[in-house]
Amino acid sequence: MTTPSSYSANQNVQRRPLSQVTIGNNVSRKWPMWLSRFASWLLEKRGWAVEGEFINSRKAILAVAPHTSNWDFFIGLFVVFSFRLNLNFFGKHTIFTPPLGSIVRRLGGIPIERSKAHGVVTTIATQIKHADDLILALAPEGTRSPIYPWKTGFMHIAREAEIPIQTIGIDYKKKAIVLGPIIHKVTNIDEQMQTIYGFYDNVCAKYPENCITQR
Repeated sequence: MTTPSSYSANQNVQRRPLSQVTIGNNVSRKWPMWLSRFASWLLEKRGWAVEGEFINSRKAILAVAPHTSNWDFFIGLFVVFSFRLNLNFFGKHTIFTPPLGSIVRRLGGIPIERSKAHGVVTTIATQIKHADDLILALAPEGTRSPIYPWKTGFMHIAREAEIPIQTIGIDYKKKAIVLGPIIHKVTNIDEQMQTIYGFYDNVCAKYPENCITQR
């Protein structure tokens, strides 16, 4: 079952500053207000704004795309600071070594060794089930290079952990963080992936040629 968010490609969705986004009481917060204000100010100064509404849930997966540039990470990080999200994300295990490792962990990084990825879905789903609060951000494509179909590990995690997914687009053409449709329950991965592709069809990547949403 998919419930559309307030965002639609066929509607004129109101843009608003990051500092005016409402984050619900169920969402775990982390970062200090001064950092939130600074991150909001910097992104707004660069022309970025927000469309749509952020999910109000203690546990969720944020599917953030398109991922075609290293800039995606830094923009996403400042959005996290702006919203004061207590958030986790996956990273290559090699970046968790000193001196960078402690910083990445502080930011919410979870090391993943891709050569030993077997069983990761069940492990992460179990971890989410046992947590009181856990918001996990993932890049559905799994790479900055052109790829189709996208990875579906995040869908399997959401299904096993019984948590919702919110699609979030970084639109470089509009300079908008687009808070898109929410999949409240994963029931049919193939069918629901088409909903996700349809959303990202209307989100312009930093390098559009590297974002493939259809055959």
